[in-house]
Amino acid sequence: MISLKGKVAIVGAADTQVGVIPLLSATQLCIDAALKAIEDAGISKDEVDGLITCNSMAEPILYHAEAIAEYLQIFPKYCMSVSTGGGTTFSVLHHAASAIVTGVCDTVLISMADSLRSGLTKEQAMAAQASTGHNQFELPYGPTVPAYYALIAQAHMEQYGTTSEQFARVSVAARKHANLNPEAQMRELITVEDVIHSKKIADPLHLLDCSLISDGGSAVIVTSAERAADFPNHPVYLLGVGEGHSHEHLSQARSLTTSAAVESGQRAFKMAGLSPKNIDFAQLYDCFTPTVLIELEDLGFCEKGEGGAFVESGAIELGGTLPVNTHGGLLSHCHPGNPGSMFALTEAVTQLRHQAGARQVPKAEVALVHGQGGIMSSHTTLILGREVE
Repeated sequence: MISLKGKVAIVGAADTQVGVIPLLSATQLCIDAALKAIEDAGISKDEVDGLITCNSMAEPILYHAEAIAEYLQIFPKYCMSVSTGGGTTFSVLHHAASAIVTGVCDTVLISMADSLRSGLTKEQAMAAQASTGHNQFELPYGPTVPAYYALIAQAHMEQYGTTSEQFARVSVAARKHANLNPEAQMRELITVEDVIHSKKIADPLHLLDCSLISDGGSAVIVTSAERAADFPNHPVYLLGVGEGHSHEHLSQARSLTTSAAVESGQRAFKMAGLSPKNIDFAQLYDCFTPTVLIELEDLGFCEKGEGGAFVESGAIELGGTLPVNTHGGLLSHCHPGNPGSMFALTEAVTQLRHQAGARQVPKAEVALVHGQGGIMSSHTTLILGREVE
């Protein structure tokens, strides 16, 4: 098997404004992110010969990547759009890497954006939240996305004695990091008590256990490792990548407390030739607080069932043994739907460039970035390095 380790690098990365941005549509945000990433890489748009985008919920386009190429007036050799959840948003990075390594193209732009806050009505948003279940076994009972994750939370509490206060610690840590990030949507510090006393959404999940709803976009530029030194910023290398897929609908899941992050993580670590102890910080998909505990366990940062104690110890905060979601994550930085995990990727690049300012992880050399889509269904793990190990 041909390994992608060290074969490509991220040489450009940029985000748009996030939060509520009514003056820019989802398409305009996607273009804005793309142009900013191109500028960050110090190239012209004509040097981009590969393009990957993610379709928008607020402004869907039948041939999305082709439309974005048309807006940019670029004419790529390689053009693909995806319309999957946060888990496989990251899988596009190994698609881009494969295209570069096989000579299909040289420089790939990955750009994603959406306008879930200002581009959808409340009714449209609720319809989307209620439409993800199995037509026969789930939808007739009326659950929405938070209810599915509440089932996962309840299962973890029942099996391992996890508490609501431990879930809350995830949100508190995310907000501490967002407080240091001037671009974050929500920056006001919160306490465990604030989380526990916020509105109950789906037992045991409270409002502050749930991710934000946002507008925003993010983009990166990927090229070969051989060319990476020619760009103005320190390159960030892809060291390992792995996917894991366990189910589509929660009623068909093999387990509510163990996910396919086990497989995706093992595959990524194997490619990188590294282990969890080599990771300086992690960017974990945090659509709801329980997902972070399960991901920490499944990726090998703590034993199964010890995720609650791990976050309670302060390990995931800046200064802890494994800072997590240093930009604020989906819980506090922003969450514009499928593109939400892209901000974890650009934050990892910023950290590995040593450009994160007040939230910088000291001597950051190796990062793990993990996304999951569906209801803990599809997982992708990336391991990124400041140098090729």
